[in-house]
Amino acid sequence: EETKEKKGKKNYHFIILVKNRVGLKNLYHLISESQLKYYKKVPRIPMDLLIEYREGLIFGSACEAGELITSIVDGKDEDELHKISEFYDFLEIQPTGNNEFMIRNGIVKDKKELEKINLKVIELGEKLNIPVIATGDVHFLNPEDSIYRRIIQAGQGYTDAVNQPPLYYRTTEEMLEEFCYLDESKALEVVVKNPNLI
Repeated sequence: EETKEKKGKKNYHFIILVKNRVGLKNLYHLISESQLKYYKKVPRIPMDLLIEYREGLIFGSACEAGELITSIVDGKDEDELHKISEFYDFLEIQPTGNNEFMIRNGIVKDKKELEKINLKVIELGEKLNIPVIATGDVHFLNPEDSIYRRIIQAGQGYTDAVNQPPLYYRTTEEMLEEFCYLDESKALEVVVKNPNLI
């Protein structure tokens, strides 16, 4: 995940995938600039630089820390959500368990509200003809491996390190089960078809 910056605005997580050698060169350039010119606590990439070096790259909307889901949670209007979505080549949704911290922190009310956020992303994808991809936001291989992330985050000063989300590598069947609130064909589309398309 990369971070993007708009002048005077919040930074967001951002997915960049490479589709060819031109894209690989452009990604190397973006990474170098983010580390050398725009570094501020973390590497950052300004929006105008992303646009300038977009050739050969695939842009994804990222997790709950991405601009799209942040804007949905913040109640931005439909026109603004369309404008944000249209910048991406694919939109991302994740299992609700990945974002349970939003319930604990009072950002959303319950699991149903997390599902509604994913449904809104799907709706935007359908309206704008942008593929929606279900990802696991994988940080470790097996569920029990969360202990290692807990240790690392505790060492970094995270006060909620003990509350690890289930960011393990799920099977296709487990991913389909995570999205059982969608109809079967839509679940297959976001879990299998669209990831294969990318």
